[in-house]
Amino acid sequence: MIEKNVEISNPSGLQARMGALFVQTAGKFTSSIWVAKDEKKVNGKSIMGILSLGIGNGTSITIGADGDDEVKAVEELIGLIQSNFNE
Repeated sequence: MIEKNVEISNPSGLQARMGALFVQTAGKFTSSIWVAKDEKKVNGKSIMGILSLGIGNGTSITIGADGDDEVKAVEELIGLIQSNFNE
């Protein structure tokens, strides 16, 4: 199991289109993936779960994974966020 913290820096946060891109990327991995904000933790492969967190610009979240490709999954998802979703 691996967990890393990251701050959301794109203006619209992790909403709608960015959330969908996050979930699409997470779906490429076999590991279980989750996202935590404050005390709430959701499935990182669920768009409804991601949107329910209300992650805005400047929010710190924790991304975690457990499975065979956990390190690659977390690194790629953190990279996606740090690149402002390739915008």
